[in-house]
Amino acid sequence: MKRVLSVVLLAILICNGSLHAQPKREFRAAWIATVDNIDWPSRGNFNTESQKAEYIRLLDMHQRNGLNAVVVQVRPAADAFYPSQYEPWSQWLTGKQGTPPSPYYDPLEFMIEEAHKRGMEFHAWCNPYRAEFSIGKSSIAATHITKLHPEWFLTYGNTRYFDPGNKEVQQFVVQVVRDIVSRYNVDAIHFDDYFYPYRIAGKEFPDQASYNKYGKGLSRAEWRRGNVDSVILALSEAIKEENPQVKFGISPFGVWRNASADPRGSNTRAGVTNYDDLYADILLWLKEGWIDYVAPQLYWEFGQKNAPYEVLLDWWSRNTYGRHLYIGLGIYRANSNPAWRLRDQLPRQIREMRAYPEVNGAIYFSSQSFVGNPLGWSDSLRLNYYKEPALIPEMPWIDTLLPRAPKVKAVATVTNGLSIRLQKHDLETKAIKGFRLYACYIDGPNNNFYNAALVGTQYNTDSCTFLAPLPGDKRFARFYVTTLDENNQESKPYINWPLMLDAVNEKGLGWIMK
Repeated sequence: MKRVLSVVLLAILICNGSLHAQPKREFRAAWIATVDNIDWPSRGNFNTESQKAEYIRLLDMHQRNGLNAVVVQVRPAADAFYPSQYEPWSQWLTGKQGTPPSPYYDPLEFMIEEAHKRGMEFHAWCNPYRAEFSIGKSSIAATHITKLHPEWFLTYGNTRYFDPGNKEVQQFVVQVVRDIVSRYNVDAIHFDDYFYPYRIAGKEFPDQASYNKYGKGLSRAEWRRGNVDSVILALSEAIKEENPQVKFGISPFGVWRNASADPRGSNTRAGVTNYDDLYADILLWLKEGWIDYVAPQLYWEFGQKNAPYEVLLDWWSRNTYGRHLYIGLGIYRANSNPAWRLRDQLPRQIREMRAYPEVNGAIYFSSQSFVGNPLGWSDSLRLNYYKEPALIPEMPWIDTLLPRAPKVKAVATVTNGLSIRLQKHDLETKAIKGFRLYACYIDGPNNNFYNAALVGTQYNTDSCTFLAPLPGDKRFARFYVTTLDENNQESKPYINWPLMLDAVNEKGLGWIMK
């Protein structure tokens, strides 16, 4: 009996690489912040080709580190990183708001295309209500919405905000997002934690006039939450009307509510919460299915006195309502305090996160933090935690129809393997993300698709050619090919597959259709 178990175990090891196989499906992303040139483009870089090269370097770095998505800020302050009929070009792109790139290009189109070439999802990150980042210092074009509709805006601290209680404002924000989804091949629309602004001590957000007009007997807090709820619902409906495949995700502050204020809340003592301070009732949006994923920003360490990472990880995992949960991890915190000087802080957070089946992945803030390989964490991802590529988890509430298996057009013998040419199935009606090649080199009953190891993936294509390698020390191999669709669903293997390869001998490499 022990020998049988050993043989089976060996077979699994040969095909999968290790006993502790990484998740086949896991969302692995990084935020790329454009506001104030945090991540891209670098401050003062207004040259088109240099901007493109910088972005490509970021993507290549993230790809090496095993990430499969980027969340890029395309509307940081009622401005645009794309040509828009509603909002002017961003000052952080060209140096002066309203000035187009020169030589001209469409940054959003370029960024999406480069991400998709690498098999990475592109989530378009928009800030809903920030309009003037720094009053008196920001570049503001004559066509900016604050100039066209000054009655829509409120000043709080050094920033100018849309008034979330203004119905025309809500319609405008929805219109801007609908425009992005209708014109660009984005995989998702992403909002961060800035709904009502974070409180400034001793100052009340100046929305009394709107409250008097629209409050209708509600408390100020109830009315504010209702305002945010209504824009989230309207955005959700608009996105799905334009393209049902486009996801809608929110990255809230890490604490929904403290248990001291609500028994449903977390065992935390946070000074700020989504529900009470930012007026964002994330649980309602999840419960009602208005959003497809939530990515709480859990930028605290294990054992933090007010908001421990482990407590919040557990709480969010119990409150997903069946939607995807991605954990926001703070790689930027490296060396910021004694806890974040520990080399194992971030790796331990990944390990703990993976212990929860409700957690579907992580998003890291932010991209530039990876560049210096802080505490060796980029190496940890590349060589360990993200060494094996992962598919992005599918969302069955969006689509359950699997794509068709690819059509094998030609197979030819090459040195130490086969050249396999594929194309999208003639009857396929779905948008195709790419194709995958798997191999299993076991000589025995365990040689099947479910034990096969991934050889390679080719993205953003309706046809491709794979090189299927045949190691010289194996008696035979079987190769399998599948299709990926835009919802990251994978087809069954090609129906006339696998290809069985005979051993290499003096007569050359033989192959037969199996």
